[in-house]
Amino acid sequence: KLGGYGIIRVLPICPPPNTTLIYPFMMLALWGIIMTSLIGLRQPDLKALIAYSSVGHMGLVISATLIQTHWGLSGAMLLMIAHGLTSSALFCLANMNYERTHSRALLLLQGAQIIFPLMAAWWIIASLTNMALPPTINFMGELLILTTLMNWCPLTIIITAIGTTLTAAYTLYMLLSTQHGKLPHGLSLPPMMTREHLLLALHMIPLILITMKPNLLF
Repeated sequence: KLGGYGIIRVLPICPPPNTTLIYPFMMLALWGIIMTSLIGLRQPDLKALIAYSSVGHMGLVISATLIQTHWGLSGAMLLMIAHGLTSSALFCLANMNYERTHSRALLLLQGAQIIFPLMAAWWIIASLTNMALPPTINFMGELLILTTLMNWCPLTIIITAIGTTLTAAYTLYMLLSTQHGKLPHGLSLPPMMTREHLLLALHMIPLILITMKPNLLF
């Protein structure tokens, strides 16, 4: 997010990039979305999966900022703020699981919904926002970026559609792997504490407020 902010601030004061210069960086950013999503689909490590999710979303941000249109920059800013809150909430949830199981392997984290129903609710909310489900602010940011890319080059809709589909696939894979399935034997797991619910609420409440009034960011 800091790198995306730097790109937004530095590019306007640089000489206007020509098409020949934009194409290589644009293709790297778009291809990176697909590659990181495919890696996330086969990732057994929960924190690594969330990290690859962040890399994939930042590919959209870079591609939007390179075009330098109002819609592209607005969508990039929306997506950076939205995914900053969403990704941080997912990392918090992953750390809460790690503190209880001392493992980041998805195989040992399955079945958590049975003993942590409130944590499962937080997982569902964070996962749905990570998938850019309407009408979340993540969806608004991605919609602006996809529209900008399609106006710049209609062929980009193929890559972005594949990337969006894969994002939904690995997010559902993460959610089902951690919340469903048979609970491993021999685990003594302490219940969730109030500070953990407060921490997650401080991530999700701003997302909900910005979703209800997005012109605060514009």
